[in-house]
Amino acid sequence: MSPAEPTSTSTPRAGATAGDVPASEAAPLSVPERIALSGERSLRVLEESDADELYALIEANRAHLARWLPWAPAQTREGTLEFVRAGREQIDRREGFHAGVVDAGRIVGVVGFHGIDWQHRSTSIGYWLARGAQGRGTMSEAVGAMVTHALRTWGLNRVEIRASVENRRSRALIERLGFRYEGDARQAFRLADGFHDDAVYSMLAAEWPAPAPQPPGGA
Repeated sequence: MSPAEPTSTSTPRAGATAGDVPASEAAPLSVPERIALSGERSLRVLEESDADELYALIEANRAHLARWLPWAPAQTREGTLEFVRAGREQIDRREGFHAGVVDAGRIVGVVGFHGIDWQHRSTSIGYWLARGAQGRGTMSEAVGAMVTHALRTWGLNRVEIRASVENRRSRALIERLGFRYEGDARQAFRLADGFHDDAVYSMLAAEWPAPAPQPPGGA
């Protein structure tokens, strides 16, 4: 698989909170502490103890990330810790989670949900990967696992991913996963050199190739 570039951080709709859904649907969000991928790779929910390692990774890849992510040029250690803390609070609000992409015990990237709209059963995903970890299919597998969790475990209907129209590597990853291109969101995010358009992709539950859970007694 081709290497992945970071997606943009644009989000199509603010995530709904537990108060926006019926009480029967407001149970604690099902979030795995770890999702096994192939080989020595896995996803795990970020903890405060990860902040220093995560910031060091951002610092080492700052120029690479700043090409596509507005927050990258000025990201600080304190901002990284706050991001991790916000991710934990996100779980409590039933708005998704962010996971470290781990390879051989080291964090090499991040993938996460921007929020969950429970009324419309939709979410969006963003991700980034260290330059040195590219070219191994790592992020394709990580994003695929997150899509499966959203559509199968949470029962959502739609997952959206946006990437800069100029970000060919990230768009290729999204298209390999089978997402449908819906069009461009004009001047959707701003970098140091000005505004950029987002390419908008979506996947519906009925289209996702991962098998749906079998009913009791099923094969």
